[in-house]
Amino acid sequence: MKRNRDETVGEGKEEKNKRKMEIVWQTPAHPSQKQDYIFHNGKRHVRPYYFEFVSHVNKRWDGKTILDLFAQEFRGRSRDYYESAVKCGRIQVDGENVPVSYIVKRCQKISHFLHRHEPPVMAWDVDILQNEPDVLTVCKPASVPVHPCGQYRKNTVLGILQAEHGLAPLYPIHRLDRLVSGLLIMAKNPAKADIFRQHASLLRIYKQYIAKVVGVFPEGEQVVDANVDYNAREGRSTAEVGISNGETTLKGKAACTKFTRISTNGTHSIVLCEPITGRTHQIRVHLQCTGHPIANDMLYLSCNVIDRSTLGTTADRAAALSDSPPEANCENHNEEYKYCGEDFSIDPMCTHCPNLAPNGYDGHEEGLWLHCVRYTGPDWDYECPYPDWASLS
Repeated sequence: MKRNRDETVGEGKEEKNKRKMEIVWQTPAHPSQKQDYIFHNGKRHVRPYYFEFVSHVNKRWDGKTILDLFAQEFRGRSRDYYESAVKCGRIQVDGENVPVSYIVKRCQKISHFLHRHEPPVMAWDVDILQNEPDVLTVCKPASVPVHPCGQYRKNTVLGILQAEHGLAPLYPIHRLDRLVSGLLIMAKNPAKADIFRQHASLLRIYKQYIAKVVGVFPEGEQVVDANVDYNAREGRSTAEVGISNGETTLKGKAACTKFTRISTNGTHSIVLCEPITGRTHQIRVHLQCTGHPIANDMLYLSCNVIDRSTLGTTADRAAALSDSPPEANCENHNEEYKYCGEDFSIDPMCTHCPNLAPNGYDGHEEGLWLHCVRYTGPDWDYECPYPDWASLS
């Protein structure tokens, strides 16, 4: 309800802040729209928006006060913040406001309403390659995740396609890591998605990627058959070659990739990569095994990678930070964006405002020189053009 100007005369700061915090109740998660995005310095930003994070009380949480639960289990914010959030209704139990001393019970729904700031991505378009009745293929830009994950929701391929082309729902039939570019195939209905999944389960899909690697890659087909062991805590994979016997057991899952040199200029090589299996970071770690890692892959160029659990950032970012001068790591890259009240409203309780990007984003973002160029199935074949970096001149 609107207030007239006279009603706010003499109103104290606390009352004004309380009114501002009422905007949290305007928080349904709306589909992505064109006006949700701000383009600045080559980055695609998302206007901060209100979002309900939902969890349910598990066995470990049962019997704790709502305040202790958040202060002990979600340490990204201070206890004082959580106390204020409970008191003003930004943290609720089963849709109701509760006191800070409220004791939670198993299976209750916990809602935390937040002013969400998404990390920016590169401002490249999501180019549509083919738009068929049941299938959509696009060229995914590097740095953009395919679907909502982590801090990303609207700054995703699915979010951008919905906002800019009205294409939804879509069902990606394979995955590309956030830093990888290239062909992405999506079904337009569950039935078509099931057909693609059946082909994948029967190993009837043939995949091709290209990579720009360090050095002169050998001529002829090179096959790497090495188990890939992904460490989720560190955010990286390791490869192990050998044979399991009674005394030793190979870690990870069996993995095989074929590599063929396309071209070289003596410093770098463009390599065709054909993964037979589909393990996390398989191409990246198998190229490392050959002695020719992807030329801008800071995670696998060196073994001296900082543990992301220590830095509180992604493994790729941790690796980049380890190779940056100390003064570069202290820069506040959010200062590149000058806050404008017309772009978004400051939230009085938000721990990210007035910056547009979330705290912890350092601005060093670069796509990998790894690009998906072709997927082929029993009766279908889709391709994507080569990126600019694939031309060695």
